[in-house]
Amino acid sequence: MIKRHFTKRLQTLLKTFPIVCIMGPRQSGKTTFIRTALPRWQYLDLEKPSDYIRLSGDPEDAIKRLKQHFILDEAQILPSLFPLLRSFVDLNRRKKGQMVILGSASLTLIKQISETLAGRAGFLDITPFNWNEVQGRRKAALDILWYRGGFPDAFLAQSDKARIDWFDAYTRTFIERDLTALGIIISAPQMRKLWAMLAHTNGAIWNASQIASSMGVSFHTVNRYTDILEQTFLIRKLPPFFANIGKRVIKSPKVYFRDTGLLHYFLGIHEAKSLSINPYRGASWEGFVIEQVISAFQLFSPGFQAFYWRTAAGAEADLLIKKGERLIPFEIKLHSAPSKRDVPGLISCMKDLNLDKGYVLYPGEVEYSIGGGITVLSTEAILAKPQRFLKLSEKVSRNVKVIKPSGISYTEG
Repeated sequence: MIKRHFTKRLQTLLKTFPIVCIMGPRQSGKTTFIRTALPRWQYLDLEKPSDYIRLSGDPEDAIKRLKQHFILDEAQILPSLFPLLRSFVDLNRRKKGQMVILGSASLTLIKQISETLAGRAGFLDITPFNWNEVQGRRKAALDILWYRGGFPDAFLAQSDKARIDWFDAYTRTFIERDLTALGIIISAPQMRKLWAMLAHTNGAIWNASQIASSMGVSFHTVNRYTDILEQTFLIRKLPPFFANIGKRVIKSPKVYFRDTGLLHYFLGIHEAKSLSINPYRGASWEGFVIEQVISAFQLFSPGFQAFYWRTAAGAEADLLIKKGERLIPFEIKLHSAPSKRDVPGLISCMKDLNLDKGYVLYPGEVEYSIGGGITVLSTEAILAKPQRFLKLSEKVSRNVKVIKPSGISYTEG
């Protein structure tokens, strides 16, 4: 079994809040992780008919009969439980670590928690495998993780055919069961068409009208579908950074598949050697590294926002992390030896935001400076020890003021 790196964070949250809410995509390893971390806790799964009947028939009595420490999986299925869970916790409000709630639909779960459990719950996101968890398990592990993705069953599949079969089943279950449970009625061919279109525009600035026109549906329908994909942790909408720098900037998010295995499935990349010559490999690598970096910050340095930066003229930095008054700009290159002439967007970003340091992440092994405060970092090395991200700090001009806090916030709850 691959050891997950969330245990320390879980223990911190259990000592801080009465309830810990664990979220993440279906089949990302949430249940395996929590049952391994808390083996003595009572476990109930609302997708299991007997547990559902037990908790839905006479929920008040069922809650009273639960042990002091219990785990409730797929909690968003039964929203009526949340007021009862609040009463359960409030009987001994000062006692921390009373229950763990698991879910795979973030908006539904967060809505229930914000309405009924506000101030009582801390959050932990469980992602598919990160590279620092699987390094050394396979030859060229970083390339394998990039190609196969981090879903445990896909990463550990014995063959490419087994991996494809797993994604076939995963996407079919998502369409036939998960979307229906969320009140979304869409045909399998239509949903797969949307996925394929998103795959071919992975990393591009979001243009809902263009996608809607190609699918023959409305702008609002496409946005609703992609909101669901975002809420179920399958895509990421990375917002742009706004500052009062007197320059026109792009105001639409960029959309990425959060797991590159799922991305490659919809791109028809079914062999590792095919990835090396695929025209979409650059955008795939960019999204892969962005997801790995955000996961590292989320685990080791929570309380940040993630953006991209781009002007209307096309100057762009792939990732901008804002933590407090620090801004950390990254450029991501699938290049054997990036030089200063390869990163004009990063240079523009640093100049416009008055930053004295910037970073280029590339797939090589050697770390070196290219001048102008820019350091080229080995993606493999820094992701192997993600605690290093804690040491990256940036100087922010006092004249820079964020005028629209549109980034994704990652806090302790």
